[in-house]
Amino acid sequence: MRRPSMASLRKLIGELRLRLFEQPVEALIDRTPVDLRIVGRTLLHATVVGLAAGLAGVAFVRALDGAQYLLLERLVGYVPLRASGEEAHVSMVAFRWWLVIPMLFLGGLLAGWLMRFAPETRGGGADATLEAFHVGNGVVRNRVLPVKAAASLATLATGGAGGREGPTIQIGGAIGSIVSRLLRVSARERRILLLAGAAAGISAVFRTPLGAALLVVELVYSDGFENDALVPSVLASVVSFAVATTIHPSGALLGLAARYPFVPVHLPLYALLALFTSLGAVFFLAVYARTRRLFAALPVAEWVRPAVGGAMLGALVLLTVWGISVAQGTPMRGMGILGGGYGLVQVAITDAPGLGRTWTAVAFFAGMMVVKAFATSLTIGSGGSAGDFAPAMAMGGLIGGAFGRAAQLIFQDPRIDAGAFVLVGMGAFYGGIAHVPLAALVMVCELAGTYDLLVPAMLAQGIAFVALRNHSLYHSQRPMPRVVPPPGW
Repeated sequence: MRRPSMASLRKLIGELRLRLFEQPVEALIDRTPVDLRIVGRTLLHATVVGLAAGLAGVAFVRALDGAQYLLLERLVGYVPLRASGEEAHVSMVAFRWWLVIPMLFLGGLLAGWLMRFAPETRGGGADATLEAFHVGNGVVRNRVLPVKAAASLATLATGGAGGREGPTIQIGGAIGSIVSRLLRVSARERRILLLAGAAAGISAVFRTPLGAALLVVELVYSDGFENDALVPSVLASVVSFAVATTIHPSGALLGLAARYPFVPVHLPLYALLALFTSLGAVFFLAVYARTRRLFAALPVAEWVRPAVGGAMLGALVLLTVWGISVAQGTPMRGMGILGGGYGLVQVAITDAPGLGRTWTAVAFFAGMMVVKAFATSLTIGSGGSAGDFAPAMAMGGLIGGAFGRAAQLIFQDPRIDAGAFVLVGMGAFYGGIAHVPLAALVMVCELAGTYDLLVPAMLAQGIAFVALRNHSLYHSQRPMPRVVPPPGW
């Protein structure tokens, strides 16, 4: 074999040196299997989105708490039930029941007028965000951010029966879209930042960072995940959570038991709970759909319909509060009908004085679930700007509260903890109708602060997911695209 000459060796070494050291770094990165520039840039952008969404989420919650205190508690004298992690106020104002209907009417009227400038802000916000992902290439108009925030404040501060998480999903998604346009990223990155912003919006309010990230990537499709958005969503959610807890350190949303020991013989009860929860979810979706059709047929302008829904909600609230006050022999005060409903869930977990472990408590929580279904439908079905996430979780928790207490009375087993059934019911209800079983499962564990409920929650999620497979809360969900192999593959 002929040995290479010194000249050829020098030439080879020169070419290698040219390729390794004299080419731009970008040229070397371009040859890697994964484009590190895009990965690093997306993560950096997700951090910016999480920071902005966290600040916006805290500002929205602070503004809502202040406005609700002034309008609903000080002016009307309605004292809502609150979860342990929600800010509470002491109000000694008499309940001016005659102001409930006018307040809800005016709040709906103002919200409806504001939403004329951005019709996509009507309703909960999750559907519009999914539509922007699937159809709009991640583009959300700039006006959505202020309009959604202002319309949601008008709806919720005056007592609308919806949650805060839905608006912050759309607010966070709008922030992600705005940041992506300012940074001039690709359409694919813009859609990812839209989801990262939505996750950050949920995390800032609901305080479940991992569950929020899983929720948005699972919510996009009815039968799959948006895998590319997972890591950016996790990062944005963590940053938003850190910002929210630093500025507003309120701790966990719900006050829970220290432990929920796993009892294998209780698994059939959790399976039965999943079936009852699925029936409750079907009932809510039916009420919600009929309410939307009712308001769509009203011979009034579209922007006036939230006001009509608010007036009808006020009548329902007064009738319910009056009935409860007569039954208990107590003055008419606030209940958990208005707002998201976490106060009722807190009562279901911790046992409210006067209810205890009685069949009266079972009837109370079951009845409040029905009332909450109608109240939420009147607010969101009429076009009000309020979230459907919190009411859905609350309705599942109320079913769990009624079921858990009924199980205690029937089986007389001291190991049965109604709070565990409340949490599992929350996850099964929302996870089933939103088709997000994994996200709901993680949220239950994050809310409980322990993985004691992992196994019963997995069982309930699986049953509810199958039972509610043909029912959905979000019409903008799409089936996951399938890759069709070429012929002869």
